[in-house]
Amino acid sequence: MTNDIDELIHRVDLDGLVRFVNDTVSSREWRQLVRVRDACTSAVKTGRQVWPIATLANYRLALWAPAEFACRSLDDSMRTFMPGPISEILAINHSWVELAPYLEPSPDRSLVAHERALRGDVIDTSEYSTLDMPFALQTWEPDYDPATYADDGGQFPAPPAPSTTRVMTTSGEELDDPDTTSAFRLLVEPWTAASNGRAEIAIVEGDGLAALGALGAVDARRCKVEHHLALRWMVWAASSGGAHGRRRGRANGRSTTWWFLHQFLDLGDTWPTDADELGMRIEGLVFHLWDSIEPATGWSLQLTIEDSTTGLSCAIHARDAA
Repeated sequence: MTNDIDELIHRVDLDGLVRFVNDTVSSREWRQLVRVRDACTSAVKTGRQVWPIATLANYRLALWAPAEFACRSLDDSMRTFMPGPISEILAINHSWVELAPYLEPSPDRSLVAHERALRGDVIDTSEYSTLDMPFALQTWEPDYDPATYADDGGQFPAPPAPSTTRVMTTSGEELDDPDTTSAFRLLVEPWTAASNGRAEIAIVEGDGLAALGALGAVDARRCKVEHHLALRWMVWAASSGGAHGRRRGRANGRSTTWWFLHQFLDLGDTWPTDADELGMRIEGLVFHLWDSIEPATGWSLQLTIEDSTTGLSCAIHARDAA
């Protein structure tokens, strides 16, 4: 068996190696899958371009192997081209009870715990959180849309988008709010930094129509939505890598969304934010999904947010073409 692997690697026979990985997973020979991954990882250092096989083997290990072997996927450097973050992949088919004994204290362990909490597992409050936020969903939060992973990659469907109605925007004078602007750009950073996307935000003293006007949206349609759906859209966008960027996963997407709303609501310099206060303020916001009168393509996040407490509103527009 080892000779077969060595020969396939020597010839850089990618098709043969894919078949070998498939057969190894089908026969549940997890130690053998680790050997295939390690052999391909070593071969990359000698110039043989078999890194796709090392990545494939490590991905299948994280997705399908029992927790003892699945957690060994964290030991490998071949994570870059996986269809999603390894913490999210590990959390698909393994419970926290299964994974915890094999995870050393590390940021990876914390992210896996967050991902499993989003799938309903109860995480002990003594567990360290690298994201500085509660593991458990708060009562004011929705169930965020889960990713699914299979042998051929991941699926990350967007939340529903209700029908919108045409509106007349008004003129609004844009305010300078570098903290909120920076937090919004962080929200969709993979779309703009590692893909083809663009992101714009306008903050005004006034309502959402004035914010749309400041953004330059003359012809627009919008629909009022509950805060649960607005949060789902923001976390979906923040979790995503867009067309070409690396997906960050729901745990990071949730954290980045909290940070953006913390800044927009001007909840102070203290972080972690107070979850109860954040939730109370979010429940008092008015959200609208909006679109300009053009076909939606690729990845898109378009919201207006109105805060009656401060009298401020913002309009956000992020898009990354397929």
